[in-house]
Amino acid sequence: MTDTSHTRTTTDSSPGYATSANDVSGWTGWVVFAGIMLIMLGAFQAIEGLVALFDRGYYLVTSSGLVVNVDYNVWGWVHLILGILAVATGFGLLAGNTAARVVGIVLAVVSAIVNLAFIAAYPVWSTIVIGVDIIVIYAIVVHGRELKSDPI
Repeated sequence: MTDTSHTRTTTDSSPGYATSANDVSGWTGWVVFAGIMLIMLGAFQAIEGLVALFDRGYYLVTSSGLVVNVDYNVWGWVHLILGILAVATGFGLLAGNTAARVVGIVLAVVSAIVNLAFIAAYPVWSTIVIGVDIIVIYAIVVHGRELKSDPI
């Protein structure tokens, strides 16, 4: 049995999408997910950087066996700075900042490239980070417009 007494008052033919600039759709969950994942990835990148700085024997190969032949101190600083920027960008993304969307995409691309170059030292973790970076890029690019900060 269907209830025919209720009629739909909107003309939206695509369920789940916002009908105007002020409406929020169900897709905002993707952007919140991307923001939280950027915060987590940033924290893990920072930890990976600290490990590279303080415990050089932890990784599988020497620095000469990596794609880019630089010392683990350089890799540590790169991961640490990338992690700090990712955490800040994640919080900006959760706040609905448009600049954070752009920076989030750039940081996710840079993170994927850095982890691709670092894959010989820590293959499983680097592969996981690259996969999460791709999901974050998708969430921000496709659904980033859904979560905006309210103008004051």
